[in-house]
Amino acid sequence: MAEPSPWPNLSPERRALLESLVAEFLQHYKAGRRTYGVDGPEGGGKKQFADDLALAFERVGQATFRAGMDAFEKPRELREKRGQLSAEGRYRDSFDVSAFKRVLIEPFRLGGSTGFQLGVFDPDRDAPLESDWTTAQADAILIVHGPFLNRDDLHGVWNRTLWVDADAAVREAHIEKRLGHLPPELLARDRDAERLYVRDVHPNTMADAIVDNTDPEHPKRSFADFCSVEPLPL
Repeated sequence: MAEPSPWPNLSPERRALLESLVAEFLQHYKAGRRTYGVDGPEGGGKKQFADDLALAFERVGQATFRAGMDAFEKPRELREKRGQLSAEGRYRDSFDVSAFKRVLIEPFRLGGSTGFQLGVFDPDRDAPLESDWTTAQADAILIVHGPFLNRDDLHGVWNRTLWVDADAAVREAHIEKRLGHLPPELLARDRDAERLYVRDVHPNTMADAIVDNTDPEHPKRSFADFCSVEPLPL
């Protein structure tokens, strides 16, 4: 077997947590086409954590593919049909779950030489991506990051899900660093959409594991009561 790729500049604590998550997953799902969803609120660090998790799987010889739900967003006119500032619309209308299942999840799970697509839409250009079909070996892992991954219409998609969260101040700083200073009304929309999700699904208890990523150099496993997005009152 080839030598594993070197770790990037990760702290020992982050590497150890990633390795433990990989070992847990492989204990239960040793072979075949497997899926891992990395869920969490905006700014919690789920994309980077999913990237690092993919590398951790690759280091133990697992063929791993990465996708993000942002590559399955709907066109702007559809995802904003309830209004640009609608939290309900952000939660329920942002993603083309049907396309996600049809071109990625279902063909990936079929195995064999069936091709699958890791994305279909570029939200920045508000335009479809050119079709790019990928194939994989019989034993492979697909890691997908994105919000709302434990919602009802994605039940049965995942072998395992991870909830990656962080304190509110840390998440807001991450959002500003990545996206710049967003209008307060858009931040409020996204936060209310996350609260709707937490109220409806309780993803921090639905997930198989929870990571407190407040300090990315020293992330830690947490318990099911850790969720920094407070539910909306009923």
